[in-house]
Amino acid sequence: MSEICIVPFAAEHVGAIAEIERACFADPWTEDGLREELDNICARFLTAVDESGTVAGYIGCHTVLDEGYIANVAVAPAFRRRGIGRRLVQALLARSADLTFVTLEVRASNAPAIALYTACGFVPVGTRRRFYSHPTEDALLMTAQLKEG
Repeated sequence: MSEICIVPFAAEHVGAIAEIERACFADPWTEDGLREELDNICARFLTAVDESGTVAGYIGCHTVLDEGYIANVAVAPAFRRRGIGRRLVQALLARSADLTFVTLEVRASNAPAIALYTACGFVPVGTRRRFYSHPTEDALLMTAQLKEG
């Protein structure tokens, strides 16, 4: 198994992350949309890469004041079941000492992702009805409290 490093999102990662998006999501971000995040001062994106420089996954978070919102966590199919998603979430949370909490939505049927987020300290706080499309599905809203607000 190759060594995985978590590094800041960079322009060289955009194409590979767009491919991961297409493999993982019904409504993937475009390369242009991802590229815009490079200059977004409210964005915190991290990339998982192996020793050859291959992008294995990424996480993206947006902030407003002291609140964080994880937009996406995605791992390339060839790299799944190696703990990369967990490492990405943990790395983001470790770099978020300035935030009071971080929140996210996850498909209500996505038991593996819910288990991952629960193991990383997220708790269910609500439901967003019919949040997802392709197929239509509710989202479970989960939050990790990082400090008292």
